[in-house]
Amino acid sequence: MKYMLLIYGNEAAMQAARQAAQVEKNQMIGAYSAYTEALQKAGILLGGDALESSETATTVRLANGKSQVLNGPYADTKEQLAGYYLIDVPDLDTALSWAARCPGASHGVLEVRPLRMLQT
Repeated sequence: MKYMLLIYGNEAAMQAARQAAQVEKNQMIGAYSAYTEALQKAGILLGGDALESSETATTVRLANGKSQVLNGPYADTKEQLAGYYLIDVPDLDTALSWAARCPGASHGVLEVRPLRMLQT
């Protein structure tokens, strides 16, 4: 079953971490690299990427038959979507186990969601 691991974090804190000491920055990069490699070695990684900051987002909504385009994210929240992993594992328990190992879980929140297969 396919699951999306959505990584949420505080952008201000993430930006501060990017500008922090090189040692801390390298540790975070190393942690994500090791996690990604573990997913690959397990044969369950289908995809994943980090996202640019929410200020680069564009939100599109259809209202009264007209498209409305807004700069910025849909909602103003304390935590923003920072990236994702798409994995294929047997069940939710396995997905949760992998989510708990993600470095993002130690400094933010991981949302684990099954993908709904579209009917054609």
